[in-house]
This record gives sequence, C-alpha cells and structure tokens, in this order.
Amino acid sequence: MVALLPVHADDWPQWRGPNRDGVWRESGVVDKFSSPQLPIKWRVAIGAGYSGPSVAAGRVYVTDRLTQPKQVERIHCLDEQTGKTIWMQEYDCVYKVGYPAGPRANVTVDSGRAYALGAMGHFFCYDAATGKILWQHDLNDEYGIRMPIWGISASPLVEGSLVIVQIGGKEACLVAFDKVTGKEVWKALEDNASYAAPIMVEQAGRRVMVCLTGDNVVGLNPSTGEVYWKHSFPPNKMVITISTPIVDRDRLFITSFYDGSLMLRLPPDKLAVEQVWRRQGRSERDTDALHSIMATPLLKGAYLYGIDSYGELRCLLAENGDRVWEDKTATPPARWSNIHMVEHGENVWMFNERGELLITRLSPQGFTEVSRTKLIEPTKDQLNQRGGVCWSHPAFANRTIFARNDVEIVAASLAK
Repeated sequence: MVALLPVHADDWPQWRGPNRDGVWRESGVVDKFSSPQLPIKWRVAIGAGYSGPSVAAGRVYVTDRLTQPKQVERIHCLDEQTGKTIWMQEYDCVYKVGYPAGPRANVTVDSGRAYALGAMGHFFCYDAATGKILWQHDLNDEYGIRMPIWGISASPLVEGSLVIVQIGGKEACLVAFDKVTGKEVWKALEDNASYAAPIMVEQAGRRVMVCLTGDNVVGLNPSTGEVYWKHSFPPNKMVITISTPIVDRDRLFITSFYDGSLMLRLPPDKLAVEQVWRRQGRSERDTDALHSIMATPLLKGAYLYGIDSYGELRCLLAENGDRVWEDKTATPPARWSNIHMVEHGENVWMFNERGELLITRLSPQGFTEVSRTKLIEPTKDQLNQRGGVCWSHPAFANRTIFARNDVEIVAASLAK
C-alpha cells in the first residue's frame, strides 16, 4: 500500500508572497531542473514595468505602461492556467520620474478586491474578478506628494479593514483607507517617501506596522497611525532605500545602497526600538557589510545573506555585520546587479537579472548552486545597459512561477 502525502499549494497575492516575507511554502515542486531552458506554459505580450505579478483565486495581476499613442498605465488580469485576458483597465498617466519603464508596485489582492498603485500616485480599488472600479484616488492631487525621483513604488499593505500606502505627501507620508469604501481613516508622519514596502510584525503583544520611510524606520499602530517608535535613518546622498525591511524574532534589518546596513532590536516586552549595529562603507565602491539596492536579504539565525550594490552575494554575521564570505557567480557583477531570493524549505530560489532561475543552498560555509535554468530574456526598458535586465520580482504560486520583462509575462510549471 502506498501512502499519498497531501500536496500544499498557495497563491501569491501581494509583494513577496502571502505573508509578505519572501517565503514559498508549497510542496510538490522540483528539486532540480531537467533542462537549460525551463519549458514555458504560456506567454502573453505586455508593456514595460518594474512591478511583479500577483496571483490569487485563479487570476494573475500585473501592471505596465505604454507611451504610444499616448502615455497610460494599465492593470492586466489574466487567467492563471492559460494567460488569457480576463479584464484590463488603463488610465492616462504622464510620467515625471526617472527610470520611466513603468509602474513599480505589485497589485495587492484581498477579499475579492485588487489594489493597484501607480508610479505617479494613482490608486485604484478594482473588483478582482470583473475589473470594475470600486473606488479611486489621485494621491498626488489630494496629498501633494513630494514625488520621489523614481516615483511611488511601495506596494499597498492590507491590514484588517484598512489598506495602507506610503506616498510622502506634504502632510502625510503614510495614509490608511477603508479597504471597502476608500474613505481616509488616518494619515501619519511628514517624512519623505522611500521605495520600500511596509510590513507587519508582532511586538509586545501588538500588531505593529514597520515602515522604512525616506527619513526614519518607524513602528506604528496600523489601526490608528499612532507612532509607537522611531529610529532615524536619514539618507547620506538621496533616498534610495528599496529593499524591504526584514524581521527575525526580535531583530529588524535594514539595508540601503548609499547608507549601508542597520540592525535594530525590537524588545519583546515593550513598544520600542534599539540600535544593535550600523555599518557603512567609505564610498559606494568601498562597501562594508551589505549595501543592497533592490534585493531584499535573508536573515537566518546567526547569519545574513544578501546581494550588495555591485552584484556580490554576501554572507554576514548577524551579530555585527562582519563578512563571512562573498560569491560572484549567482548573478554577473555589475552596478546595481540584482537577484530576488525566496526561501523554500532548505533551499533558496533565486531569480537573477539575466532571467535565470536558480535553486541554491546558503550556509556559513558558502553558496551552493544546486540547479540553474533560463526562464525569460532580459530586456532594455528597465535598464538600457548590459544587454538589458530582469528587475521585477517573480511570483511563486500553485507550483508555478510567473515572471515578466518589458515585453511579456510568462508562466512555467515547477511541479514534480
């Protein structure tokens, strides 16, 4: 008699997965690739953009931008199994930002609604199944956004009855709306915006929203916007913080291209924050610890793993930021070279900027490449250098990977 073990599958309904923590929890997936090119299940033409796909209830959501015959941002809803368009919405949107390939923020899907935030501050709530607009805001017009040089990027966060966005308005860096009606519930801080998405943590028996703004690392009451704690983290040259803050137990880690690494402690018995260490190099070439640009690191026990500003994969001691080892084979070394890392059991899946998908192991002893395959071609709209790049985070859902470049979105099975 053969015992059949249950196979666990999950959606990927927002930035960095169901829990916004970069962990893929599905079972029944391959542990090694069978060919140098991953077979493609379907491919669909789209325009350019930095936003990654989101997957929920049998549908895939992705945003893009067209410049001809006029400038528009678009939201696509595709059938998860076939790639066929279920609905598409577009609106006029003239860009006044650098790196103008397209929208940055992932669509966030929750309770039958899809929340899409554009690069210039257009914020829509759609019926996730039909594309009907349920409510909308022009956040730039309403809140006077001090527009970051690269536009609005942090994906909307749904918490309880609210959807929260980081926009850097003149009187409100963070704004919370009722997720059903779109009515403003609270606004907080006068900080500039960063590009980093907020996350939720548990501290001292409370739900705390952690946000890396353009000026501070803050912990807020997500229901009211009350500031529980704040740690100053002003930019040395310019706001360039894109990597998502990461938390492991009582440790909170921040990394920034120019401003280096910051390890904080969140006391478990009170709503406060303490600095553990800070490491910053003498220049952008002479980096210490970890100066990430886009890639969100991993914090695993006593060690940190992440991609530094020129593509070096590094392992650091979590207690002080000292470097343990460095690897230059996971992605080609280059300025702002990127990898998106997702934990899956003992493995770490990596999608590098050359459009390659890697199954790897990370340990204090070094980087181990288990298997590598090609998924999608790099394209030049996101960065017109080194033959183009793939900078958008893929989605891992229902034993399938969904990835995009500036001309198409593809789906490929990862099932055993």
